[in-house]
Amino acid sequence: MLESLLRGTRVVELGGDPAARAGRVLADLGASVIRVVPGDGDPLAQRRAAYLAWTAGKDLLVDPGPDVLGDLARGADVVLDTPFDRATVALDPAVAPRTHWVRITPFGLDGPHARRQAHDLGVMAATGNLFATGDPDRAPVRAAEPTSYAHGGGEAAYAAIAVLASPTRQIVDLSLQECVLVANMGAAGRHARSHERGRRFGAKIGRTREIWPTLDGFVSFGIRGGKARMASMALIAQLVAEAGIDEPSLEQDWATWSQNTAPDDELAAMEQAIGRYFAARTMQQLYDIACDTNLMLAPVNSPREVVQSRQLAARGFFTAVGDVARFPRSFLIVHGATPAGPTGPARVLEHAPLWEARSGDAPDAGAPDRAATVGALPVPGIWDGLRILEFGSGAAGPIATRYFVEHGATVLRVESPSRPDFLRAMAVGPDNPHGLEGAPMYDALNCGKRNVTLNLKHPEALALVSRLVVEWADAVAENYAPRAMTGFGLDYEALRALRPDLVMISACLNGQTGPHKDYPGFGGQGSALSGWNWITGWPDREPVGPFGTITDSLAPRYVAAALAAGLEHRRRTGAGCYLDVAQVEVGLWALSPWLIDHELDGTVGMRNGNAHPDADPHGVFPCADEAGHGDRWVAIACWTDAQRAALRAAIGAEPSEAALAAWTRSRLRTDVAAELQALGIEAVAVADFADVADDAQLAYRRHFVEHDHPFLGPGRYERNGVRFSAAAGGYDRAGPTLGQDNDWVFHDLLGLTAAHVAALRESGALN
Repeated sequence: MLESLLRGTRVVELGGDPAARAGRVLADLGASVIRVVPGDGDPLAQRRAAYLAWTAGKDLLVDPGPDVLGDLARGADVVLDTPFDRATVALDPAVAPRTHWVRITPFGLDGPHARRQAHDLGVMAATGNLFATGDPDRAPVRAAEPTSYAHGGGEAAYAAIAVLASPTRQIVDLSLQECVLVANMGAAGRHARSHERGRRFGAKIGRTREIWPTLDGFVSFGIRGGKARMASMALIAQLVAEAGIDEPSLEQDWATWSQNTAPDDELAAMEQAIGRYFAARTMQQLYDIACDTNLMLAPVNSPREVVQSRQLAARGFFTAVGDVARFPRSFLIVHGATPAGPTGPARVLEHAPLWEARSGDAPDAGAPDRAATVGALPVPGIWDGLRILEFGSGAAGPIATRYFVEHGATVLRVESPSRPDFLRAMAVGPDNPHGLEGAPMYDALNCGKRNVTLNLKHPEALALVSRLVVEWADAVAENYAPRAMTGFGLDYEALRALRPDLVMISACLNGQTGPHKDYPGFGGQGSALSGWNWITGWPDREPVGPFGTITDSLAPRYVAAALAAGLEHRRRTGAGCYLDVAQVEVGLWALSPWLIDHELDGTVGMRNGNAHPDADPHGVFPCADEAGHGDRWVAIACWTDAQRAALRAAIGAEPSEAALAAWTRSRLRTDVAAELQALGIEAVAVADFADVADDAQLAYRRHFVEHDHPFLGPGRYERNGVRFSAAAGGYDRAGPTLGQDNDWVFHDLLGLTAAHVAALRESGALN
């Protein structure tokens, strides 16, 4: 009989939105989750759709009192809380000295900025992500749904699962600021080498347009070169020509063309011709062409298009929960265990269950000291001894396994110089003297990993992979397109025949099944399909999407949570499993309230600048230039009448958008933030990537780890948002070079002789 991945795990949830999202992940995976609600009401209930989304599958306990709550916490495996959120139930971790605790705060539990007030807007302001999102001629802009909570909820769920096998009680300190920082695809860490402060490109990514108007909406399509996009560029040139649009600039050798070296007038001519083609067609017409031809194009979906998706229907993404007929089920499909998803709507308990208190040795302390908080203890990482074999390329897969590397796991990437990771290939150009080894983004996203080069089309290389799966790996992770691993003979069924208890996870754009499973795309297409483009930007302009093509950065933390759950399931039962994550479905699951709003009353929630229905003002305001730099801003939000009154007194006028902008314009952003924070008002200076690199709070938490790369030289590598109180964290090296660990793999792990390795190299198995 199949069991759920987290069967028997007991969770108490005390916190606000990000904790509720984490609890929903755990409940979907089979944990028993009790959400404790204050006597004056659940803060989630301000928005019915959010309440329905994040309480599904849970039990609710209203105002149980301190004694009952203490007993409940002592019987839980994990408590989730948001300790600086005054609207939620508070409980001291010392009450339950054997229970793991995951504590989610805007900036961390301790440090110079720890007590600053910040909801989603303030967190985003402190990360560089807000600064780089939006149009260059307007203020930085946030998504209409809370991006930092989406990131933080997934990372908190990963942390909660990670501690289950820990023999030592862990208090997890999760900073939302750091969660979002790593969503910038290493941009903050790369500032040390590139000195790029970041900028807003509007509907573009870099030099070329990404979002295009159509007859009835918008589509995402990138004019970019490289092996992965060569076929799409050739196809769009053909389609434009067949439509009778004559444009000589589209007559190219796409195998060698690069947008990095193309002149501006050539790119402008391409954009004009392609834009004419898109503008004469509907989103659905263009998406039908994309699905039929594998053109790398996606519609910018609103809820109307999402609920009509044949791909989502085929994968059972929507299910009925309570009164909601189309309720987002889960971000994960599980094979070999009970399906993931809510068991039903939330159920109110009349009495707390009688959970037996956790056993084990009492810890030495009930909370981490500063050294523990920053992950500097001279003890093993939480995943020490875990071994993951990784296949794939790009961002979403590699970022997911980096969560395990940071906390002690060994991740071995299998690559090939003849078919390199596209992040390596896209860095090749006249300004890069190191070729495939001069790829800053690849380096940032793969720090701490090992690398072996094998030709997966060669039978002898596949035999070596099979040995690694059987003799070495604890798990296999891959993010290729669905047919790739089957083509290599390395799909789950083939590997399970060799290793029956294998835990394997696949994380591609649309998942392993459904009519659009083979549709190609990167984060730009994922952001469009999942609705994040639609909800980011200004209502009178094109959608833009959060900086960092959000599905690339959002999906990995949910992939990490799923893989951690699979490993926990095997630890408990001895059984393996296969986990299928679609990056688009992660993005949609994180927008569950947005989809439920549409299902309940037809609402089509869209981008609204920086407005918020529960805060006034809630925006980003111009500030004085500083250090020779303009484009300076401060984020300000008032959530209560008392805060609005304090702001009115501070600026000497009613705090309208215009009055606030007039008041902030002549002041330094840091001065405005400090003055208003002292009055109890959420105000955070909007940071660019240079500011983030010098952030005192991040320095306190040792967010940046310094290592030398053999080709790129000294670099700063970013840690994720989680710190474990009794387990170390960090990286022991920069990103790997191609074949950097061949000797270790061939000789130490596989025991091959030098003559055998030479013969394999001669045969073409090694490259």
